[in-house]
Amino acid sequence: MAHIEFVDQTLRDGQQSLWGMRMKAGMALPVTPLIDRVGYRVVDLTGSSMFEVLIKYCDEYPWDGLDLLTASMPNSRIRAGMRSNACVTFAITPDALMDLWVRSLCRHGISSFWIYDVLFNIDKMHRLARVAKDEAGAEVAAAINFSNSPVHTDAYYGEKARLLAASPDVDTLLIYDTAGCLLPERVPGLVRSIKANANGKPIELHSHNVAGLSSWAYLEAVKEGVTILHTASHPLANGPSMPSTQIMRHNTRLLGHTDSLDDRLMAEVEAHLTKVAKTAGLPIGVPNEFDLSAYHHQIPGGMTGTFKNQLAQHGMPEKLDAVLEETGRVRRELGYPGMMTPFSQLVGTLAVLNVVLGERYRVIPDEVIKYACGHYGQPVAPIDPEVLNRIEDAPRYREIRDDPPAQPSLDELRQEYGAHLSDEELLLQILVPPHEIAKARAAGPVERAYPVLDSGTAQFANELMRGSGAAYLSLETGDFAFSARRGGGKDAA
Repeated sequence: MAHIEFVDQTLRDGQQSLWGMRMKAGMALPVTPLIDRVGYRVVDLTGSSMFEVLIKYCDEYPWDGLDLLTASMPNSRIRAGMRSNACVTFAITPDALMDLWVRSLCRHGISSFWIYDVLFNIDKMHRLARVAKDEAGAEVAAAINFSNSPVHTDAYYGEKARLLAASPDVDTLLIYDTAGCLLPERVPGLVRSIKANANGKPIELHSHNVAGLSSWAYLEAVKEGVTILHTASHPLANGPSMPSTQIMRHNTRLLGHTDSLDDRLMAEVEAHLTKVAKTAGLPIGVPNEFDLSAYHHQIPGGMTGTFKNQLAQHGMPEKLDAVLEETGRVRRELGYPGMMTPFSQLVGTLAVLNVVLGERYRVIPDEVIKYACGHYGQPVAPIDPEVLNRIEDAPRYREIRDDPPAQPSLDELRQEYGAHLSDEELLLQILVPPHEIAKARAAGPVERAYPVLDSGTAQFANELMRGSGAAYLSLETGDFAFSARRGGGKDAA
């Protein structure tokens, strides 16, 4: 029997999948000291896209919030994640800025990183791993992004594992299944191939429970020697998120395995986050029904909502099934890119355009051209010749082809954006519109608490807002005052 370790995804991918990264620091701070003592191997906390969302939509300055959160978990190894070649944007971020991003995160309490690249630019992944090690001796998990296609074979993944594990700066290999399309029957061959090439390094597993089978896949992986599982606490588990920590702990213990998690502390964290969800009107994760089409289009769970919104804007809500079908077809024609940022968005956007416009590849976004030109890296398989011809005939093809991503030095970037800027401010000024940063700063200090309503009051407030055309609601219960703005935030005192 094995000792199972858990990577807590509640504060990062759980809330990213279910709450669209809208978790403010004050929502988590009441329980982060508890999370710190639960017994997790790693607590995954942040990423560059979360910084962007906090600035643009939550009016919160992210560096300050990060400092509060990491300080509240002094006993935990705190993790951040990143693409090897981009922060925030779907475009390419200069290497010098990526290195600065890692160094800056280390100074703010990050001591573990997971690094991914859907097209496996191994050299870039290794470089960032080396920066993390040199800066803070940080742990590094190199991600192997799982995808189903004729070219994504067990041997293919075994070779990627061999290349990634060759770096002394890589500590673990992370099987990362963002679309939840890793079937239990595929697990043994996949894990054995990766394990045989891992140079003795531990293997982690992260799978979104989109089709409801990830818990089973986890148990199959444990049988093959995987001992590090990524889970999230209720209410930020299941659906487009990961399996819950609670059920995976229950299941692994039934099989005779051990762990170091504290039940009581986990229950307190769950209770607080449930209250936050109900007060803020945010969804609570529930298991999905099994849907075979998920293995065809392989889109991350959260993207389905995006598709629905886009189609509703065009007055075509009934076209969702057609878009999902088109997504699988576009992915095949583009050479089977893994369905993870930026390619899940790239493929999905093109599928929506093809359906809405009624003509396939009538409009080709710049990002698709960049992909075809190799700006993101080498495609996994050749692009369909007819589709490639359409891309090459696009008006902007030659302009984009002849203008590969620039690689300015850090000194050049400072000259352009301001030599007086701190590293942290330089990163934000380059990646986020300055007026958004100014707005977040003007909102004042990061709030350290998010007062929650009891379940009955929260339900009453939400029903009032749904049943009223008013833009503003004010509610007082004893010494508790609550206000809410439609489309805005909530305040309580």
